[in-house]
Formats: sequence, C-alpha cells, structure tokens
Amino acid sequence: MRVALIAFAVLAFLGVSFLVARWLYTDTVERGKVEDLLTAQLAGDGDAVVAQLDCPDARCEALARANARRLRAPGALEIVRYDAPTSHALGSQTADARVVWQAPGGLPTVQCVRIRRDGSALTGASVTLQRLSAPIGRESSCPS
Repeated sequence: MRVALIAFAVLAFLGVSFLVARWLYTDTVERGKVEDLLTAQLAGDGDAVVAQLDCPDARCEALARANARRLRAPGALEIVRYDAPTSHALGSQTADARVVWQAPGGLPTVQCVRIRRDGSALTGASVTLQRLSAPIGRESSCPS
C-alpha cells in the first residue's frame, strides 16, 4: 500500500511538472516570435514582418511594411522591456504586449504587438501575432 501511494505521488508530481513546463514553454515561444518579428523589422524586411503576422487587412500589412522602412537600423535588436498580459495565460487570450526595444546606439522604441493565444497547458497552446503598431510614446500604454 505504501509503495502504491509513493508511486502515485511520483506520477502526480511528474504530471503536474509536465503541465507547468508546457505552460511556461508557451511564454518562451511567444517572446521568441515577438523577437523574430522585431528583428525582421529592424533589418527593414517588410515582407518578413508581414509573413510573421496574421494581418486581418491590407492596412495592417501596409503599416508593417512602413514600420520596417522607417525603423530600419544596423545592429542587433535589444529588448529592453517586455510587458505581455498573455504571459502565463491558462487558456485562450488576445491582448497587446508592450515591447520596448532599441538598436545599438539608438533611443528606445516602444511598440504594441497584438498576440493571440489559443489552447491550454493540457491541449497545447499556439501563439499567433496578429498586428504590430507604429511606435508609441515612450511612456505610453498600448491602447485597449
């Protein structure tokens, strides 16, 4: 009886650990996708930016291409701050992440990325980037 209880406790611990790891991994995937998006924008590659977005309309695509032309800069991207309400989401959620980033020697730029998470830790989650805003004020919040 004692061995069965210990075995059950170990299996329960492993199951919960797997779910927590899967949940936290989705946060890493989300941040990685945002970083890839901003890296393409920094490189001035409007096509790559649009390819990474699930834009709902032509206006979204035009803004993404304009951002890439306007914000092109040499060097590597540095994310200074990443505020995402979707981080640690237990289920499906859509929200704007506020990202503060900069290129070497440049001033910080603040943009909002609309992120859609679907699924859960049990079913597996997916992350979709839906749109990227034009730069906003350095002290501004993302519009709701």
